[in-house]
Amino acid sequence: MSTVTEPESKFSDSAKQLQLAIDSANLRFRDVQARFHSRKLETGEDAIGSGNISSTPNALVAEVTDYMSFMHRLKFQYLENNAKDKYVKTIVNDEAPMITADTNAVLQATNSVKKENLKAAKSRLSQRHGDIRNIAPLVEKKSLDTKGLAAEAIALTQSILDARLGITRLRQAHPSPRLTIPVAEEQLSSQVVDLQMLEDELQRAKEKIARVQNASDERTIEIDSLRTEKAASDKEIAAHNFEADDGRAVDLCSWYTSSLALHNSLFSMQPSRSISENELVLSYAINPSVKTKDTRIIVIVLLFLPNTRQLADVRIEGLGELDMATAIDSFVQANDVPGLIWHVLSRARNILIPPLCPLG
Repeated sequence: MSTVTEPESKFSDSAKQLQLAIDSANLRFRDVQARFHSRKLETGEDAIGSGNISSTPNALVAEVTDYMSFMHRLKFQYLENNAKDKYVKTIVNDEAPMITADTNAVLQATNSVKKENLKAAKSRLSQRHGDIRNIAPLVEKKSLDTKGLAAEAIALTQSILDARLGITRLRQAHPSPRLTIPVAEEQLSSQVVDLQMLEDELQRAKEKIARVQNASDERTIEIDSLRTEKAASDKEIAAHNFEADDGRAVDLCSWYTSSLALHNSLFSMQPSRSISENELVLSYAINPSVKTKDTRIIVIVLLFLPNTRQLADVRIEGLGELDMATAIDSFVQANDVPGLIWHVLSRARNILIPPLCPLG
């Protein structure tokens, strides 16, 4: 159930007060109009003639008009007959009335005053008619505006009710606690930070893709050079006329390949690559959990002095926050690459693989 707000309660109170004032004033406009149009003359009321007057107001208007025209004709006949009677009596009577110039002047003055009064009344009546003709469109416009405002008020009331119903449905669909504006702004701020972080991560991924693409191009160039070398080697083999049934090279290649695969499997070594003449990248895969089969890749980048086998620097990736700077410096000074790799892998396995629980 929706609650009534303060402006609407004031509006309803004003409407109630207006209704009470109209009821107390007994201004029954519509009832009086309906009674007037439905009223019938009763016996004994003032009636003209023999009582054949219509009992409805609309028919009574036409009859009154006819009676008015009849009264105008009757008045004209009365004035005419009265003038004739006075004229005859004046002629026949032995003592004619004394009609002097003063009498005519008085009559003329009286007639002039009556004419002025009639002219003023006609002027006021004409002015009143003009005012009515001028005011009637304004009144009609005001009436139409009032009807439009009333319709608009009804539409606004309906829209208010619909809005209340919508708010009630939203409150039922989304119970407390609801999302407030400060909480929404805080979430927006956090989302902006997350979007910035994702944008940075996307940029790093694009840079990594670019590096991988460059590395792929370099590998393609290296493959092309190896193919050229292979073609040259094939020509050299053909020139030395090696027999096809000489399988020693094949056996040695198979033994070397199997030995290399065994070494890689024992040390969990991934395929290595040489970035340049003095840079070697070694990758090792360590499984922290056998059940989940998650693999952690440890990348060791070895940098040598140009044209020597002296170790210059080492970079390690994949150990997280583990600090091995001191140990790396000692192995670099000793130029001990196998010891360095063994130490890094052992530390990585001790951190990533949890110890077994003792039986007890």
